[in-house]
Amino acid sequence: MILAVASGKGGTGKTTVAVNLALCAPGPVRLLDCDVEEPNCHVFLRPDIDTREAVHLLVPSVDASKCVACGECARMCQYHAILPLKKGAMVFAELCHGCGGCAAVCPTGAIQEVEREIGVVETGAAGRIALVQGTLAIGQPTAPPVIRAVKRHITDDRLNIVDCAPGTSCPVVTAVRGSDVVVLVTEPTPFGLHDLKLAVETIRQLGIPFGVVINRAGIGDDGVQTYCAREGVAVLLEIRDDRRVAEAYSRGQAASDAVPELRAAFGELIGKLDRRPLSLAEGRT
Repeated sequence: MILAVASGKGGTGKTTVAVNLALCAPGPVRLLDCDVEEPNCHVFLRPDIDTREAVHLLVPSVDASKCVACGECARMCQYHAILPLKKGAMVFAELCHGCGGCAAVCPTGAIQEVEREIGVVETGAAGRIALVQGTLAIGQPTAPPVIRAVKRHITDDRLNIVDCAPGTSCPVVTAVRGSDVVVLVTEPTPFGLHDLKLAVETIRQLGIPFGVVINRAGIGDDGVQTYCAREGVAVLLEIRDDRRVAEAYSRGQAASDAVPELRAAFGELIGKLDRRPLSLAEGRT
């Protein structure tokens, strides 16, 4: 099973849920940290990292001696990453998404693609948990290629848990796509509810079964529960607000180690997800 853990906003406890699901699941687990702008699953697992591979994006390189300044490359590029000049063309590599379209339409073969390093993927292990984490290089704006490099490590011999970036933008869609089920982590506050609605709409568009985990239950109002009941969205687990969890987090300790009763709760959640009688894309149980 490929299980994605996502959230409409940051700070809801998405990584807490992903890490503790990995720790409490029976059998071997692969945890894929696809929050590549700030991966932090390793803080709680302290894995032994054994491999490191660079992630490259193919960007255009223009041979000015062959360029006829026809402008076809610029017309092709939807991201304005290449600009034709009187002789040659100027490439804005940071804007390039590596689609290869400019090289394909160049009538004179003046454009070749060259590798540009944009991040790294590291693999390691913490007991029975195999960890794969991606890190986007500082200053690089394009996260999806690094996320795809992380997801290439998914295998069908064990449970795969994908820790996604917060929000509903391209990195999240890239991380979630292809999953069997999605857990949306939220908090019982107006901000949490607002961004949960955006996340639910996104996952429905992708047509993936999903359910909701409410973290820090009891600190706000019942708006999230009311919304989920109205929309037919399954609330899979409510994690009560507990100072012990916050203290454990500040020490880099897993919540299920600091609060033993959470181990059973996360274990039950794994069982629910494995059976998957969850909210479907149309939002009905």
